[in-house]
Amino acid sequence: MTSAASEISSPVGVIAGGGAMPFAVAESLQKRNIAPVLFALRGACDPAGVARFRHHWISVGQLGRAFKLFRSEGCRDLIFIGSLQRPALSEIRLDWGTVRRIGHIMTAFRGGDDHLLSGIGRLLEQDGFRMVGIGDVAPDMLMPEGCIASAMPDPAATADIARGREVLRALGPFDIGQAVVVIDGHVVAVEDIEGTDGLLARVARLRGDGRIRAKAGRGVLVKAPKSSQDLRFDLPTVGAKTIEGVAGAGLAGIAVIAGHTIAADSQAMIEAADKAGVFIQGLPA
Repeated sequence: MTSAASEISSPVGVIAGGGAMPFAVAESLQKRNIAPVLFALRGACDPAGVARFRHHWISVGQLGRAFKLFRSEGCRDLIFIGSLQRPALSEIRLDWGTVRRIGHIMTAFRGGDDHLLSGIGRLLEQDGFRMVGIGDVAPDMLMPEGCIASAMPDPAATADIARGREVLRALGPFDIGQAVVVIDGHVVAVEDIEGTDGLLARVARLRGDGRIRAKAGRGVLVKAPKSSQDLRFDLPTVGAKTIEGVAGAGLAGIAVIAGHTIAADSQAMIEAADKAGVFIQGLPA
């Protein structure tokens, strides 16, 4: 538990993007008797899921409205969670609160996704809010250290994991991606704008086309935060769909950084891994 985790104040503002993660975080907060308030991003967040919680809808570009809502709800602590497709500046309808900060926002847009999220986070903190991470508000959702499914990595997979970590450390400063596939020491694919699901689908296509000749059941997917990443934002996430993609790509398993990776519905993930015979390993940070 971090120092921020011990000081979390209720309610917590959940700036909610797409996918199931914002709702899982809200449920985890409720279990700890901390009230969540969802600030759902239009065009990204699922309306059906939002309806189960106290919420407000906000649009990208409405920083002034968002700041007023955060204060009216008494949310000092904020977390951003969920997927969000980066909008073009020309697509954003700016309110006055955003216009006042346009210089800072344009600077944030000039980097990768981590740079953008960190830049917006700094703007919020300059106005008296505190950005927290999932380890602060929902530590139960983070990957533990060790193997959590029945299968275990063999020596070849262990060597591939080490190679994958080296590659991700080298790529980290360039804010490119958080995942790589290594088979028998060869780097066969690196995550790009398609994300991890697209990466695994690409590996499956390469295998189907005969471009990857290693037998099925060899190779690993390695995921890790970027070396310069603010760990409050955009942590790597794995779930049952990731495991299905790993199996479909003919890999032996997946290795992620324990404590720095979100394990979405870990029980479903373990069941999928045991069914497919692949391993899930949490690596020491």
